[in-house]
This record gives sequence, C-alpha cells and structure tokens, in this order.
Amino acid sequence: MRTATATAAAVTTTLIGAGAAAVAAGRYAAGAALRPRPGRPLPGGHRLVVHSADPGRVVLTRSLASLRPGTHGLDGPGVHAVVGPVLADAENSPDTVVRRLLAVTHGSLHPGTRVTLTPQVYLGNPRTALGLDHADVDVPGELGPLPAWFVPASRDTWVITVHGLGAGREHPMVVMPFLHRHHLPVLDLAYRGDLGAPASPDGLGHFGESEWRDLDAAIRYALRYGARRVILHGWSTGAAMALRAVERSALADRISGVVLDSPVLDWRTTLRALLAARHTPAPLIPLAVRAAESRAGLRAERPAPGADPGALRVPVLLIHGPDDTLAPWGPSRRLAAARPDLVTLHPVKGAGHGAMWNADPAGYEEALRRFLTPLM
Repeated sequence: MRTATATAAAVTTTLIGAGAAAVAAGRYAAGAALRPRPGRPLPGGHRLVVHSADPGRVVLTRSLASLRPGTHGLDGPGVHAVVGPVLADAENSPDTVVRRLLAVTHGSLHPGTRVTLTPQVYLGNPRTALGLDHADVDVPGELGPLPAWFVPASRDTWVITVHGLGAGREHPMVVMPFLHRHHLPVLDLAYRGDLGAPASPDGLGHFGESEWRDLDAAIRYALRYGARRVILHGWSTGAAMALRAVERSALADRISGVVLDSPVLDWRTTLRALLAARHTPAPLIPLAVRAAESRAGLRAERPAPGADPGALRVPVLLIHGPDDTLAPWGPSRRLAAARPDLVTLHPVKGAGHGAMWNADPAGYEEALRRFLTPLM
C-alpha cells in the first residue's frame, strides 16, 4: 500500500513539475515574442545563400522568398544590399534565382554569405540615404524624449510615419522620396523600445496598445510646430497605433487620413505566428498566448484596432495582401467591406509582412497619390 501511495505521489509530483515547466516555458516564449527587436529580421524569414554577385546581378538560393516581386533589401551579418526584380531571362541552375543588384550599401556579397530578404531598403538617415535635408528632433513623450527625423516641405499637412514589427525608423524611408515630391513634410518617429528611445516599463512590446501614446505625442509635436492637419502612415503594429490614435486621441479631429500597411488587427493571431516562427512547440503556444495576455496587459475581451468600423471618422487607405503570414489580411478585408465609404483597400499579391511597397513600388505610390491628393 505504501508503495502504491509513494508511486502515486511521485507521479503527481512529476506531473506538477512538468506542468510548472510548461507554464514557465510558455512565459519565456511569450516574453521572447513580445520583446521588441528593431532592426532584426522577423522570425521565419528564409535564409538565402549568395552564390555569386557581379555588377548589376546577384545569384541567390531559389525559394519563395527569393522569387518575391519588386525591390527589397538583402540583410546579413556585416552586409546590406538592395535587389530589384528577378531577371527571368538570366541563365541559372534550377536551384538558384538571379535578381538585379541595385546597390551594396554595406559590406560585400561574397559567395556563401547568408542573407535574408527584408522590406528595409535604406540604411542611414534621410540625408545620407536619400539626399533629403532633415532635422534630428526629439518628440516629448510620456516616458521621455522620442527621437524622430523631420523632413521639411512646403505644405501644412504633415505625414507622421511609424514603423512596425522588426523594423525601425529606416523602414519608412521607402516612401519619403514620394512624399517629398508632393511637398508633404514628414515626421518619422521612433517610439518606446526603439534604439535611442525610452524602453517600455516592462521591456515588452504591446502591439500598439501602449505605444499609440507615443504617436499621440508626435501628433502634438507636429501641431505645435506648424502642422494644421496630420496624416498617419503606419506599418504593422504602427498601423495598429494609428488606428488607436484615431479612436482615442484627444486630437483625433486634426487627423485628416490614415494609411495602414500590413496592419496588425488581430494581435493573438500575429502572436501565434511569431511563436510558431520561433519554433515554439505547438502545445506551448496556447500557454504562451495566455502568458502574453498576463505579462503585457493584453486582454482578449478588449476590442481590437478597427473592430468597430463605425468608429472610423477619416478616410483610410488599407494596403495589404493574402501572402502576409504574420498579420492575416482577413480583418483588413472585413474592415474595408464594412466601411466602403471611408476605406479603400489596395491588395498586393506576393508581398510579405510590411513589404507591400517592396512588392510593387509603382502601384503602391499610385494608390498613395490617389488617396493623398484630396487630403493635401
């Protein structure tokens, strides 16, 4: 009898220990997924091998990533380059693809170099990367000064750009030349958790739920320094921040339009995708999601950004596509269908998360031109 009791106790202790270990592992996975990593490639990005590089062309491992249309960055240890479209007529082996090499902005593309295709095309700042005069400014935020780049222009409607997951202030530079040609001043914001900006009090990202207040501070800054109206242009979680500003800001009446690129409208689905991409065991993913709700103050019952289409009061350009594996575009389509009077959906095929401009720069900028013209 004593043996059976001891065995049962041992089994119970083992199960409790295993359960505690699973909970701890779930908390660790949640923390890793929520911790901002600006400037690092998002998890799940396919590593590509450089087979050769010559002036004007680079040969890469063939994959769905290396075959993506458009203009992208190539990022690897100590190297950054810019590639254009696939050169369909170029000779190559069945396991490689040849793309146009537009620039090597840092390092060298030696054979064997491992790189990742990224939406970030430019390195540096607007002056060094684009030849645009700019000022380095500090936006007063609730946690401290928020660094930003201000690119001046003649209009009194400013565009405030705000990056998303796995990116930093350099990502929005892809639209700066277009905005500058249309004489729109640009305020490109770094927010809590970014390099040079204050850390979030808990060191975690909140999918825009707290970060939107930094965008609100940027709106106040713009209005204080000459803007009469602002247009918010956000990518990924930055798009969620823009929607939260429309819903919650005391200055929402000064927002004349919003551009949402790859918006995170369902943070739980995005979190699951991040966890899976980080090779979190499937049984731990529900635990990690619950841990994220607890650690980051995210509440499943709280309405998601854009969940109430009736709350929209300004025109919205929503740029998204079916190939985004981190922020599914189902919520984007539903939002557009619910408010066709205000929301214009511009679908982009073949684009990864945050890479809608990259997949089709000309189409993206034409959609942007049509949207912005009546708001300037």
